[in-house]
Amino acid sequence: QVQLVESGGGQVQAGGSLRLSCTASGRTFSMAWFRRADGKEREIVAAISRSGGETHYADSVQGRFTISKDNAKNTVYLLMNSLKPEDTAVYYCAAMVVSVSEFDSWGQGTRVTVSS
Repeated sequence: QVQLVESGGGQVQAGGSLRLSCTASGRTFSMAWFRRADGKEREIVAAISRSGGETHYADSVQGRFTISKDNAKNTVYLLMNSLKPEDTAVYYCAAMVVSVSEFDSWGQGTRVTVSS
């Protein structure tokens, strides 16, 4: 069972930046960041292929967030710039571990709060 451990959440003012990290205890396929705001459905924020050569972003974060990974460290990052109050949510790291078509391993979540 691969475990995912996130870090880097916190509180920041609008316009600020944060970087989230997620370290996997074993090898994974694609990885992604999801978020869930209070009272809303979970949504995917960004995803990255196993090699790191392919990335995808939600329209709401395109141009502001950057997902990257360090395969030597089994770590994926989410750099969040120009943060907005609507980015406030619990952010979850996810990985494809057994499946290559769905995310089957999840982190515990880290809260990001953006104040106006």
